[in-house]
Amino acid sequence: MIGPLLLISLALVGCSEEPLPQEEGVRRDDCLRNVTLDRLQEQISLCDEVVAAYPDDPGPRNDRYLLHSLAGEDAAACADLGEALRLADRLPAERLDAQLRSDLEVRRKLCAGMPVTTPAAPPVPSP
Repeated sequence: MIGPLLLISLALVGCSEEPLPQEEGVRRDDCLRNVTLDRLQEQISLCDEVVAAYPDDPGPRNDRYLLHSLAGEDAAACADLGEALRLADRLPAERLDAQLRSDLEVRRKLCAGMPVTTPAAPPVPSP
């Protein structure tokens, strides 16, 4: 009687799943993962790492805009928005997510009173 039970137990233990491997490094979407208002400064610090890891991607800067806004840091939020807009303008239209483009345009209006750096038009040569 014990033999069959032991075999079933061993079979069940052998079928258990291995834990998923932990990803190393930062991911593009880490800025807004598990955000809580009581840990905003920690989340902003983590987002700083994401921005550094993806320097040419406007998405993490847009995410950090939101974190700075929630923390009441409007100047820092609008500075991130300005850089996100600059980076987005450098991308071909088909490579920029439509939702991100929409978010950036809405937020541009919210930062209208703040200094937002956007790419300047090239100078016109004088005749």
